[in-house]
Amino acid sequence: MSESTVVARIGKPHGLRGEVTVQLHTDEPERRLAVGAVLDTEATSGSGVPRTLTVRSTRVHRGIWLVGFEEVPDRTGAEGLRGTRLVLDADAPPVAEDDGETYAEDDLVGLAVHDPSGRRVGEVVRLVLGSAQDRLAVRLDDGREGEVPFVAALVPEVDVAGGRVVVDAPDGLFDLEA
Repeated sequence: MSESTVVARIGKPHGLRGEVTVQLHTDEPERRLAVGAVLDTEATSGSGVPRTLTVRSTRVHRGIWLVGFEEVPDRTGAEGLRGTRLVLDADAPPVAEDDGETYAEDDLVGLAVHDPSGRRVGEVVRLVLGSAQDRLAVRLDDGREGEVPFVAALVPEVDVAGGRVVVDAPDGLFDLEA
């Protein structure tokens, strides 16, 4: 099975024409969810969700992204999509103007975590997908575990080939988890 990057998770239906709310996991929803984009799906086995969905429409209503798909004409079909992940296949050709800043969880887990001075402080144990932003779960070398928002200000360097990330965590961030 190839690696994939989650773009969004489908929520509840909206209206009667098959639109759904989505929880975004991308910084570029306008590009990733552009009309005509074809996205792979990850859903519960036997759910009847198509393997791919083609974006028919997108709009933002009261701060919530709403997406319609060619394959889903009505509310009943939209209800069946609830909980489905929309993903990009890591083996697929990159979307035009890809910024290279998208990482699969498998790329991140196991990377050594260093502070800005170069001192090792722990290891990435998982990627936690969040509604506002994703977080790196880090097991510190002293055994504690904490989460760091996966944003450039706090994770300025990701070197998958080199097996490391740099985390510039503010003082006390990991103490909050204790």
